[in-house]
Amino acid sequence: MSTLAEREHAVYMPVFKRQPLVLVRGEGCYVWDDEDRKYLDLVAGIAVNVLGHCHPALVKAIADQARVLLHVSSLYYSVPQVEFAERLTRVTGMDHVFFGNSGAEANEAAIKLARKYGKLHKGGSYEIITAVQSFHGRTIATLAATGQEKYQRPFSPLPPGFVHVPYNDFAALQQAVSAATVAVMLEPVQGEGGIHPATAEYLQAVRALCLERDLLLIFDEVQSGIGRTGTFLAAQGYGVVPDIVTLAKGLCGGLPCGAVLARGKASCFEAGDHGSTQGGNPLACAAGIATMQAILDEHLMENASSMGSYFLSGLETLQTSHHNVAAVRGRGLMLGLDLVHDGAAGLVAAARQRGLLVNNTGPRTIRMVPPLILTRDQVDAALETLDVVLGEL
Repeated sequence: MSTLAEREHAVYMPVFKRQPLVLVRGEGCYVWDDEDRKYLDLVAGIAVNVLGHCHPALVKAIADQARVLLHVSSLYYSVPQVEFAERLTRVTGMDHVFFGNSGAEANEAAIKLARKYGKLHKGGSYEIITAVQSFHGRTIATLAATGQEKYQRPFSPLPPGFVHVPYNDFAALQQAVSAATVAVMLEPVQGEGGIHPATAEYLQAVRALCLERDLLLIFDEVQSGIGRTGTFLAAQGYGVVPDIVTLAKGLCGGLPCGAVLARGKASCFEAGDHGSTQGGNPLACAAGIATMQAILDEHLMENASSMGSYFLSGLETLQTSHHNVAAVRGRGLMLGLDLVHDGAAGLVAAARQRGLLVNNTGPRTIRMVPPLILTRDQVDAALETLDVVLGEL
């Protein structure tokens, strides 16, 4: 490990605080390090590996497509791209999709759609209301949309056009609307902000306000989408239909892919308005088709709902027995645990030593976004380890 870390430090920009762990292979919900130690992976590539590691159907789809056609650019049609787009629009209820390579790209495209909509239909309105503690990406525009100063501070001044209001506070959002407002952009469940679900009343009130004021409602489902909360979109579990939705992370089961989907007048891109050289290439789209099919065939949305409820119940039991747990929360297989002190990094390290991988999004907050194939026995094993670790903090 030390040799590889030294090599990495010599050539890679120091933007990551990596765990002292070299992962070399994975299968299902488990990964192994370079000393053949096994870990139950509740990070899943930060919500990416929705089918777990090396799912046979996904591996086969990637291998089969790689033998035929990897990339052709968007100058030409490709069958996997059209088939993947058809599936996504059908399951989301959106009209059109555009493929990029990441969540930040998807959110950039959503911001561009909103601004064009403002020019076409709202006299040039361009401001987008987002939430405090939101996270929308690390490009300059998506940083400006993100409601967390710690990410923004090193890169100011950021582009104008974003207003941040407290999450789950409809009155504050309503008050922030002005003649310059064109859209509201929210995560149905804040991920990087610490796994904070919206209330149904909040999202439904925001939807009604947007209809009343001719504002676009954009849902960033980069982390909450692809079945993770028990429905394909988290929004579907709230009974709320956005005008624009963004997806990435688990969209292609582990390959880079992002998507922005829009319906009605919000789908206003024309030829030349946007593009991506590698977005929606045949390899990624073949992986996306296989991922979606496996989610349906293996009833993984239902599993995410049932295992998420079971896991959350277990975390609530831990909260009652450990005075250092301040709060637990979640929706489906997006789960968060808050400590009463700044001990999250220590908990991550202690859990890793016992074969459990979790992630902290702040000094007091633990995030768990495991594969959707997670089993009851694996939940029990994770809870047992967390019980021990919490008792030792």
